[in-house]
Amino acid sequence: MSRILVTLCFLIATLAAGAQSSVPQQLSERIPALMARDRIPGLSIAYIENGQVAWVRHFGVASKATGVPVRANTRFEAASLTKVVTAYMAMQLAGSGQLDLDKPLRDYLGNNDDVGDDPRFAAVTARRVLTHTAGFPNWRDSEKLTFLFAPGERFEYSGEGFVLLSKVMEKITGKPYAELAVDSVFTPLEMIHSSMVCDTASRQLYAPRHNWLGETAYPADYTNVNAAYSLRTTATDYALFLSALLSGKRIGPVLFHDMLRRQSFPDPKESPDLAWGLGIGLDSTSTGRYAWHWGDQGDSKALFVVDIDKQQGIVYFTNSANGLSPAADLLAIAPGGNQEGIVKWVTYDKFDPAAEKLLLSIRKEGAAKAMKAYVAGRKEKFPENVLNMLGYALLREKKTTDAIAVFTQNTADHPESANVWDSLGEAYMENGDKASAIANYEKSLRINPNNGNAAQQLKKLRGK
Repeated sequence: MSRILVTLCFLIATLAAGAQSSVPQQLSERIPALMARDRIPGLSIAYIENGQVAWVRHFGVASKATGVPVRANTRFEAASLTKVVTAYMAMQLAGSGQLDLDKPLRDYLGNNDDVGDDPRFAAVTARRVLTHTAGFPNWRDSEKLTFLFAPGERFEYSGEGFVLLSKVMEKITGKPYAELAVDSVFTPLEMIHSSMVCDTASRQLYAPRHNWLGETAYPADYTNVNAAYSLRTTATDYALFLSALLSGKRIGPVLFHDMLRRQSFPDPKESPDLAWGLGIGLDSTSTGRYAWHWGDQGDSKALFVVDIDKQQGIVYFTNSANGLSPAADLLAIAPGGNQEGIVKWVTYDKFDPAAEKLLLSIRKEGAAKAMKAYVAGRKEKFPENVLNMLGYALLREKKTTDAIAVFTQNTADHPESANVWDSLGEAYMENGDKASAIANYEKSLRINPNNGNAAQQLKKLRGK
């Protein structure tokens, strides 16, 4: 669809929203209150109906520091929504016969410098990268990329795999990844405000990040190109991409079906409805089949969820650490239905005003006094992710001792969680206390032997 037709669709949808659908009106009325509730400075959202971009709206400010409003050309970080674009590029190469999804990536790259001569590399394929079963960690913590497990053994979300796949695509096409994205996605789909690399000349269009208190953090002007997270885009542009994806445009029906086929399972016991296709999350419930992905760049968040069969849903971008907090409220409007698994997956950092109050108290009085008052006066414990969020906020502020106090309380409240001991280990490591860091990482690994991060940090701390 051309951008002129998209504009006409917007006008038609605006004039006839009451007759065609109440979704735009509901979103327009609901979003400002959700943003105020969850301390979200800026949000841009697009609604897709019958596979077409039907409505786009922008709310709030791109930068709280300057007061510049969010506009149609405000560029947000897509974060991991980038991965879906990378997967779409891989599908195009598969459709042209240039990429075999089940051929070892080593056959294209040779013994890659990242992986070295690890024999498990021979079992890494594009399909395993796209289904997050390649065996890699999300991100390496050393120069070499190591395996957490044998490829194909289980699901482990990994950005590293997408970076490796982008190198394969560069080798196949002879083009840099960012240029290939322009040629195969952005130009043909008329995504005129999208780029895989920071455009310093357009820096004023980028929405800076804001922390969970709504305070301006820093701009997204990192210059590295990364196939897992470096896309900057607008709600309109990404909705155009989703419209093309939902129709199988440029990849054909066979690969479209394969891309949206359930192939790996993050947590089959706890969340049996959730699965992964080729580079995209899937959810199958009593109300429909949904394709989705979330983006988390720390202090900026994004999400899309679309009903595959009805070709209806939303994509939205925020400049806020709390950007996923309103996910359940928005998904109840569009696409509607039951996406309980998705909501559970993405609302791990849901904004809590009581947590805000505690952090402000820690900043004012120090963690020792504030945490003592919190424990004495509380009626119930915070969920583990809330105190973890507080602890990491303090780590970013270089208040390591305060962070250790918060993480320590979290281990007392949730001793069965491997994650809380992992976080405490990280805080001790930041504080230069190697012995305490090792002890807590060991505790985390005993609780969850599959905690790859703890295993890697222990190797690092022990000098192995």
